[in-house]
Amino acid sequence: MALEPATNEVAIAEQIKQFLFALSISLSVATLTQIFSWFRRIPYTLLLVIVGLGLAFLDVRLVSLSPGLILVIFLPPLLFEAAWNLKWSDLKQDFLPICLYAVVGVVISIAGIGLGLNQFAGLDLSIALLVGASLSATDPVSVTALFRELGASKRLTTLMEGESLFNDGMAVVAFGLLVTLPLGNTKLEFQSVLSNFLEVVGIGIGVGGLIGFGISYLTQRFDLPLVEQSLTLVSAYSTYLITENLGGSGVIGVVTTALILGNFGSRIGMNPRTRIIVTEFWDFLAFFVNSIVFLLIGDQIHFIVLGRNLKNIAVTIAAMIVARAVSTYTLSILSNWLAKSKIPLSEQTVLWWGGLRGSVSIALALSIPMILPQRNEVIATVFGAVLFTLLVQGLTTQPLLEKLQLLGSRSRQQEYLETIGRQVALQHTLEYLEKSQKRPGIKPEFYQYQKALISGEILSLQDKINMLIEEYPDLQEYTTEQLRSELLAIEADTYAKFLHEGRLNKELSPLLETMNDRANQVE
Repeated sequence: MALEPATNEVAIAEQIKQFLFALSISLSVATLTQIFSWFRRIPYTLLLVIVGLGLAFLDVRLVSLSPGLILVIFLPPLLFEAAWNLKWSDLKQDFLPICLYAVVGVVISIAGIGLGLNQFAGLDLSIALLVGASLSATDPVSVTALFRELGASKRLTTLMEGESLFNDGMAVVAFGLLVTLPLGNTKLEFQSVLSNFLEVVGIGIGVGGLIGFGISYLTQRFDLPLVEQSLTLVSAYSTYLITENLGGSGVIGVVTTALILGNFGSRIGMNPRTRIIVTEFWDFLAFFVNSIVFLLIGDQIHFIVLGRNLKNIAVTIAAMIVARAVSTYTLSILSNWLAKSKIPLSEQTVLWWGGLRGSVSIALALSIPMILPQRNEVIATVFGAVLFTLLVQGLTTQPLLEKLQLLGSRSRQQEYLETIGRQVALQHTLEYLEKSQKRPGIKPEFYQYQKALISGEILSLQDKINMLIEEYPDLQEYTTEQLRSELLAIEADTYAKFLHEGRLNKELSPLLETMNDRANQVE
């Protein structure tokens, strides 16, 4: 009996070593992108997949990738971070197309992949639909990171992220309904499917709403940044676990909680400094989790098993791309007809090609019961399709954006920032020159010449700034966002200083709430 605890301790120690090894590799990859400029052409998460594939080719296995590991440990923070940073004002403008993509699009994806595999690969329809459900969840982490890095429009990022957040929940719900079909435990009847769907979604929204609003009003009663940060972390995991135990969708529950806390709770219950702390915490956590997940996705590939299922994988990829095209273009046309906000064809094309699959699809496939005879076949097919989307579609998204001329603002923004930087530097130089004009030995002619030279350069740069803003009106909004961020940072620094000096009461603050309201009025 005494040997059992010792054995468990050895197993835990070995798992910790494996985890730390995987983490060290992920951080090494992140460092490479900063040292060698060539690697910056590849999105960080895709580079991790490639490294993982190299390890798999060498048969170096890091950590066993189980569905519980992803769904319970990794999925809640990824969902929470994305929903926390998603502004309701942006989401509201495109709520109709996002809902169409996330609900109707999932149905089209499942049906398209399922029928394709059934007709052209000979798979049983129930198994084929299961593959379709696994691959109906999009995971555009790499694409949206690329959007931010290259300066793609905020609306395109919102459409991509919004669809992913909601269709993850729809895909998980659909998978839960379809996984019982091959086992003969249920029949696919419209009325029962609809009632189960509404029940699962309703529980998710209900639990997520209660926890989200509860924590929002709770944080109004105190101003303790670390406690409030911890509450958001607890809410992400507790919402997922409670909702799942009640028979609802944990994914929808987490997204609901995060949307409420990010758009409501953080405004009424957190001062600006706390919001910055919490946002930076979730940015770090998302980076940390993605680093592990995408490396392990590549590392879990078994090339021999993939080779045995090449036909199924090829058919799945073709059906997935066609189904995605049908849903994206058709639903965009419907959305453009019903809503005032129009989605141009170029953005529709990026939404179609950028619909990558990732961790959720892998987790769903791995969660198929062991008693299902075709389980390994389904897992291999899903892994192969996910790998195609990450490596082929993921690596070709940037050239597509450039081809469609959707990245024009990045170079303008960079030029604008460089011009501002030069102007500020010259202004500091001029201020120093003013202080030094009475220094012994400085001739008045030299001082006047330098002053005229620097002042002329400052005026020239100001003219260039005005010309850029006039020629590219979108820089006006960018300039406003930059100033707003600077003002928020100054306000946060002031709070930090006052709290450190004991000049600000941590428990109060009507003043902070007034400032929050003032900040919200301009958003």
